[in-house]
Amino acid sequence: MATNLPATKTNLIKLKDELAFAVQGHDLLDQKRSILVVELLTLVDQAVDYQSRVEKALGLASISLENTILHEGRLKTGNLAASINITSDYTLSERKVMGVHLPKVDTDFQEHGPYFSPEGTTVLVEETIAYYREALKLMGRLAELKVSIMRLAREVKKTIRKVNSLEKIVIPDTRSSLKDMSQKLEEADRESHILLKTVKDRLDRPEKGI
Repeated sequence: MATNLPATKTNLIKLKDELAFAVQGHDLLDQKRSILVVELLTLVDQAVDYQSRVEKALGLASISLENTILHEGRLKTGNLAASINITSDYTLSERKVMGVHLPKVDTDFQEHGPYFSPEGTTVLVEETIAYYREALKLMGRLAELKVSIMRLAREVKKTIRKVNSLEKIVIPDTRSSLKDMSQKLEEADRESHILLKTVKDRLDRPEKGI
């Protein structure tokens, strides 16, 4: 790509600096892309694992609830559920990966028991509570992973666009402009040298008599 800058040594130095800056930026962005991709793939693997764990936990909780209803009866199970006093607290924080803010979700439970008298109830009730509590905790972690994946994927796409722009447009165009300007300056130097040589030759000739 031709540059509109005049062919001067100052502009030549400027173009060299711009090229060096673009190459350095490309290398840094390429490293960033690699790190983000590795982090993204790691989180995707974890998300797949946690998705499976959430589904399993919810399945176990559902089966345990059904067994509790069969054993205790629907009315009694409903009364027991109404007496349970457990509050959940989600603490949100974040971590940074190459400038990308990723969430961290910590789930805590506060139990305000006893919820009911242990007499006349079975261990199935406690098991059902434990299963649902575990499922909620896993769901918090899964939500953390999914949001992190979306943010990383978005940043990877942006970084790839920047890398491609530098690699396929900015750097080649700057190199082309640098080459054109160098050739123009070399040609100007040759012309100047020829002109000076011509002037010198004329000055060195013996003056002709009048």
